[in-house]
Amino acid sequence: MHIHLDALGGVAGDMFAAALLDAFPEHRAGVSASVRAVDARIACAVSAHNDGILSGARFTVSAPGAEPGPAPHRHAHTGQHDHPHAHGHDHGHDHGHDHARDHGHRPWSEIRVALEAADLAPAVRAHALGIFGHLAAAEARVHGIAVDAVAFHEVGAADSIADIVAAAHLIAALEARSWSVSALPLGSGRVRTQHGPLPVPAPATTLLLAGFATLDDGIPGERVTPTGAAILRHLCGDDPGRGRPRGILGRTGIGFGTKVLPGLSNCLRALVLEDGAASRPGRRDLAVIAFEVDDQSGEDLATGLDRLRAEPGIVDVVQMPVIGKKGRMMARIQVLVRPESLEAAVAACFRETTTIGLRYHPVEGAVLARAARTVEHDGRSVRVKIVARPGGRTAKAEADDARDRPDHAARAALRREAERLALEQEQEER
Repeated sequence: MHIHLDALGGVAGDMFAAALLDAFPEHRAGVSASVRAVDARIACAVSAHNDGILSGARFTVSAPGAEPGPAPHRHAHTGQHDHPHAHGHDHGHDHGHDHARDHGHRPWSEIRVALEAADLAPAVRAHALGIFGHLAAAEARVHGIAVDAVAFHEVGAADSIADIVAAAHLIAALEARSWSVSALPLGSGRVRTQHGPLPVPAPATTLLLAGFATLDDGIPGERVTPTGAAILRHLCGDDPGRGRPRGILGRTGIGFGTKVLPGLSNCLRALVLEDGAASRPGRRDLAVIAFEVDDQSGEDLATGLDRLRAEPGIVDVVQMPVIGKKGRMMARIQVLVRPESLEAAVAACFRETTTIGLRYHPVEGAVLARAARTVEHDGRSVRVKIVARPGGRTAKAEADDARDRPDHAARAALRREAERLALEQEQEER
């Protein structure tokens, strides 16, 4: 599966989440659960929206100190904001930890700790840290400060957390082979921030969008926010110029921003394409990367492998203990990657581990069709993977979603019931 983003109105974090949830509504409960896992005070909702031209969805966030409903600062196409810190959703501020907190700001270092401690699936956590890391790094460069000194306005931080964690959950759940985006409308004018007026696109946005195709459609205002740009950078990595491939069009989704554009729908459209392998059921082309590590701590290696799992195009990462020369214990790492992402995956292996050499080769694989679904049972959200097997469809609940149950029997009962509900819901929808 390849997902192409058509930036008609622009790109923002809430628009990205809304477009994918419009295309994949079965992930709404899972997204809400992931956001609550990071900060229980934050609530998000998806609502239908029609601007008189198109129909789709909106993704809204409510948190302490935020106005209910769509906040005016979420995607400021007009370049004007109703709140002096409004741009804080997508714009970091150069304050130290204590000073930031005194002025209603939340440091990136604090948000990072919250993400690392949250009860999130490892892939969701890795994607969220990756996106937020791009955003914080860009803001640090803009202001000439250390990354850990970047802080976000408290209300803006809640919006950013919800948008980025929602995006991370969807990226992890959909497991798209690759992503691409159309030429981006950059807009024009000025945006008012705590630092004073800044040009559109915002300075952090320009850093994040290096290498992406752009266009000028004559409509002013902020069209791509820093959070939206950070998501695009995370998805497209070192290949921002990747075009939309040939494929069979499947689902589509439309996510709206909150501003009204003159004569144009302010939306982001997601097009879901099945690649050529879809005409050969069960077959896919892959590559395997293998290497050994004997001089990296287990703690740091685990972190590096989690980051590898979050790399676009990497399907799986496993490690196993082996004995190398001189009887030394080593970790053998095997990475399964899609062929078009091989070069970027090799670079990531060198970046995240201490290996100085590796091997890779192409392979063919067989895969069963599967779908991810989230169900509600006993007051909790449980993720379930449904697989089309030759003998019929089967379901398997995510073990992490039952790990706080007191014993094996309770965990097994929760997973069995979630699997039953998921199969029933799918049958009703077919």
